[in-house]
Amino acid sequence: MPNIFQIEGSVFLVVSLVLLAVKIFALVTALMFSPDHYRAADKLTKPAWVAILGIGAAAQVLMPDVRSLINLAFTIAAFVYLADVRPALRSLHQR
Repeated sequence: MPNIFQIEGSVFLVVSLVLLAVKIFALVTALMFSPDHYRAADKLTKPAWVAILGIGAAAQVLMPDVRSLINLAFTIAAFVYLADVRPALRSLHQR
């Protein structure tokens, strides 16, 4: 019978891998749009978003503890990109 610490470790591993996948997905989609799209959407520049998302993915790999403040901040940044910036860029790209 597994003890509570093994279950907790497994849950944190799964959460960490899911959040890493979200950050990598956000980074890859950020790289797909041109810098002109970011300017036209009146959002932060492409190099800024790529740096934020890239550092966030690297931080997740180097410090996989999802409870750390750094990972929390970069996770929020990735979700902001996916919820706000990416839809604005996609609407411009489809025109």
